[in-house]
Amino acid sequence: MENKIKIVVIAGPTASGKTAVATGLAKELDGEVVCADSMQIYKGMSIATAVPTKDEMCGVPHHLYNFASPEHKYSVADYVKDASEVIEDISARGKLPILCGGAGLYIDSLVQNVKFSEVKSDPKLREQLAEYAKTNDNEALWQKLFEIDPEYAKTLHPNNLVRVIRAIEVFQLTGIKMSEQLKQSKTAESKYNAKIFGLYYSDRNKLYERINLRVDKMIEQGLVEEARQFYKNYRPETSAQAIGYKELIPYFEGRQTLEECVDKIKQYTRNYAKRQLTWFRKNPKVEWIDCQSLGNCKKIVNNVLESLFKS
Repeated sequence: MENKIKIVVIAGPTASGKTAVATGLAKELDGEVVCADSMQIYKGMSIATAVPTKDEMCGVPHHLYNFASPEHKYSVADYVKDASEVIEDISARGKLPILCGGAGLYIDSLVQNVKFSEVKSDPKLREQLAEYAKTNDNEALWQKLFEIDPEYAKTLHPNNLVRVIRAIEVFQLTGIKMSEQLKQSKTAESKYNAKIFGLYYSDRNKLYERINLRVDKMIEQGLVEEARQFYKNYRPETSAQAIGYKELIPYFEGRQTLEECVDKIKQYTRNYAKRQLTWFRKNPKVEWIDCQSLGNCKKIVNNVLESLFKS
């Protein structure tokens, strides 16, 4: 364990306060924050994905936010490679790497040092699957994945079309479910001595209130215009990955009111938070922190510090 890189992970559902806790912890421990969110990595999606603002960063270096082009596919394997390089650099400079995000697959793949098998792509098959989603909607394609691999399907939002298509593609090309591919890949020893903390609210309704308030704030910050630009400039399957974009398309096309679309964003975000919690609760190494009982960020940070100094 002495040779392994020490990292701290602040995980949990969307709107649980991860960024504030990770940043506060970084200030106390001379650390730097590394994104572990599958959407905050993309450029031009800052409002929809709640990328930390300069004020929220509080002078703490934040890495792998807002850097990838939304036009290009960015895989879990890409993330593991990029995050590993950033973490090694932070550690080499004597700082503490602090992973922050709600992408369970990204976090597990990095921490467990997953080695991904190279399964080639079939452009014709991918095009057929994309066309099926366009004709029948994303939920229908997700249902196809659920029938093949319910374990993996439950970790994905139906709008995460790139990963839904990839999972079906991998199964059709290899006959092996994506959930099995991932399990088979976990053979290499981890490079990290990781301490993982999961934020949650004992009263789920409190988390839902935070989600609803966050969506309202996003609307005030200009989410509609940000989504409109993506609607005009990018393929639908790209922008649809971020909750808050696809749900606004009926508004742009005059089929639904803005209020109806905003309600859908809130609903889908709450559903996503449930799936995030389900994913992280499968990991026995997660130390859970009840944000509701502690009440504020400073107390949560102190709780994490107490646990770190005990271990």
